[in-house]
Amino acid sequence: MKSDQEKFYELSYYTLSHKDPAFIHQHIVDAYGAQHADENSKPVAVYFTLMGLYLYLEKNYTGRQVQLAHMKVAKNKKGWLKFNLPKSRGEITVSDVLNIPPGKNRDEMIRKWCVSVWDVYKEIQEKVRSYTEADLNSKDY
Repeated sequence: MKSDQEKFYELSYYTLSHKDPAFIHQHIVDAYGAQHADENSKPVAVYFTLMGLYLYLEKNYTGRQVQLAHMKVAKNKKGWLKFNLPKSRGEITVSDVLNIPPGKNRDEMIRKWCVSVWDVYKEIQEKVRSYTEADLNSKDY
C-alpha cells in the first residue's frame, strides 16, 4: 500500500505535466502541506500553505499567482507566525483525488480538496487573511 507521500508524488506527476498555464500543482502543494502540517513543521511552511489556500479559494489566484505572492513575501520577511493546527484536517485526501480519473473531474476534485482543508482552519482564517493582505500590501516589498 502506498503512503500519502507516495500518493502525493503520483499526483504531483499529474499536476506538473498538466498543460494548464494556471499551474494547479501549487494548489496540491498547499492542500497537502496544510493537511499534513504538525508541530515539527516550519512556521513559514504552514503560513505559505494557508496563504496559498486563501489566495486560491477566496481571491481566485492561479497557482502561478500564488507562487509569485510567496516570492514577494519571502523576499524581505524576517519572522514567521506560528499557527495553532486543527485536529481534523479535512474530509478529502490525496487518495480521494487520485481515485478520480485524470482530466476535468480530477482538477475539480483538487479544488474540493483545497476547500476541505481550508475549511478546517476556520479558527485562524481571519488571521491568515489579515497577515496575507498586510504582507502583500507592505511597502517594504
